[in-house]
Amino acid sequence: MPSTSRFSVRAMSLAVATVSTGLSLSAAASMGNLGTTYGVMPVDVATAQSLSMFNDQVSATYYNPAYLTKDSRGELTTGILHAEQELRSANPNANSDVLSNSPSQHVLIGMKTNLGSLTRSKHPIYLGFIAGVEKYGKEMLAFRSETTESGQFLQYGKEPLFLNIGGATPIWRGISAGASVRITLEAAANLEAVSTLGGETSRERLGVNAEPSLKTILGTSMDLGSTFCPDSECFLDGWETALTYRTKSAASTAVDSNIIVTQTIPDPGLSLAVSTIDSFQPETIGIGAQYRTENWRIGGSIEQQNWSELEDEFASDTIKDQESQSPGDRIQFDDILIPRLGAEYQLNKNFAVRAGVAFEESPLKTTRNPEINYLDTDKIVLGLGLSATYDRTRLLAYPVRLDVGYQYQQLQDRDFTLVDYDGNETDVTADGDVHVISGSITLKF
Repeated sequence: MPSTSRFSVRAMSLAVATVSTGLSLSAAASMGNLGTTYGVMPVDVATAQSLSMFNDQVSATYYNPAYLTKDSRGELTTGILHAEQELRSANPNANSDVLSNSPSQHVLIGMKTNLGSLTRSKHPIYLGFIAGVEKYGKEMLAFRSETTESGQFLQYGKEPLFLNIGGATPIWRGISAGASVRITLEAAANLEAVSTLGGETSRERLGVNAEPSLKTILGTSMDLGSTFCPDSECFLDGWETALTYRTKSAASTAVDSNIIVTQTIPDPGLSLAVSTIDSFQPETIGIGAQYRTENWRIGGSIEQQNWSELEDEFASDTIKDQESQSPGDRIQFDDILIPRLGAEYQLNKNFAVRAGVAFEESPLKTTRNPEINYLDTDKIVLGLGLSATYDRTRLLAYPVRLDVGYQYQQLQDRDFTLVDYDGNETDVTADGDVHVISGSITLKF
């Protein structure tokens, strides 16, 4: 191998290894996130996100900011989420069908408060935020982007930092509106060094910068009884509707390096550049409705997720490198509709149970994606949960609420064709099982 080509590999390894000191390159890529893949809080996990538009906890900042107005009290919530995955690919050339079984582990904290007292009008203005960090708080900025010969699942990697902040206010007779921002990071690193052919460097200079990127989430909710029958009872009492919109978002990383090799590559040196995306969340439009009585409620939602926009993101990705593929071999995505249905029953004043179901169609249209070899399947999502309210607190002004949620995701069989770096093809069948458990404690103030 020529020395220049050999050093290109070494220089790339050096650049990525050095940058990883600051950014921790240890988690698999994820074209999804905590909110879209599992659910933020136990209520969202347990109902398969079917009642998330009508969840008055702090997770409303992600699903429907307008619903922060539903409970006038302040709130402090902490929680954890653990997801066990067994993602399989029946590959005749592999020693095992299990392609990935790395768990996802999040610690969460959120708060909501009413800022209306800051103004003379005393009009309620609710502010809320929620943050989640991978590996129970130990991993905030990890990312990984790669091609593979053995296949990789599209949506089940890790997205270490989950951060939302937003506000809401009542507008008129049961109608509320809210807005929030989802915060992702765009990281950039620059490396300059002088090296020998043996890989020994000197005069190194490394700069790493991460800038926040703000993506909008809008939501509105309407209590139909309060809106249309404010002074009397009518058949609309108990009905609520919601409409939400989330813009697309993605975490991205760019690495630029310039290496001078003594007696081989003089100034200005060898330049290497990498630009890649990690976690992608599609533009999403959702509509939901629920009917509530004193003891129970039932509701559902339909989401449209516009995954086709991910094709444009991959076009500028130097690792996925779709521009080098012929148009017929480039990865393609479909826009999808996701129906969800859930219910909740209040057993007594202290205990409530809830459940939900959803069917999520795979957005991955192509089943042959050379070198990237993404796998993704349709999935059935089932959830079950319990809430317990402890109202005999001696020190606290309001009861303490405990929530637990369990979710099972069954990934349906789907056939794919893997293409290795030499162009050899292998037919595989992808499927999997995902178990999620989540718990939280909520204090009101």
